[in-house]
Amino acid sequence: MSKKISSLEDLGGFVFSTNKDFDFDQHQEDETTLDPKDQFLEAHLDKKNRAGKVATVIKGFVGSADDLKALGKELKTLCGVGGSAKDAEIIIQGNFRDKIMDHLKNKGYKVKRVGS
Repeated sequence: MSKKISSLEDLGGFVFSTNKDFDFDQHQEDETTLDPKDQFLEAHLDKKNRAGKVATVIKGFVGSADDLKALGKELKTLCGVGGSAKDAEIIIQGNFRDKIMDHLKNKGYKVKRVGS
């Protein structure tokens, strides 16, 4: 499978342009974080590639990597477990989907339960 390219950094910093007036700094994307009321998140339970262990995966976050990591840290602290936050996903070790969904709804996020 091919790897999804989501930014210029995924290309290794190489940019080719036939435009001699191309300004690389102008085209850098500084993704701003949407307000919680404008975010549509999905809460999944996942066992794939985890040696049969369950993980709660929150998908659909739109915003900067720093804000994603901050929300991930908040959820890990809430549940008292480990996890990670990258590529617009927050992965929390264990089945904490209901607890995380309640917390996110209280913060103003729109959260949809996906799967059983």
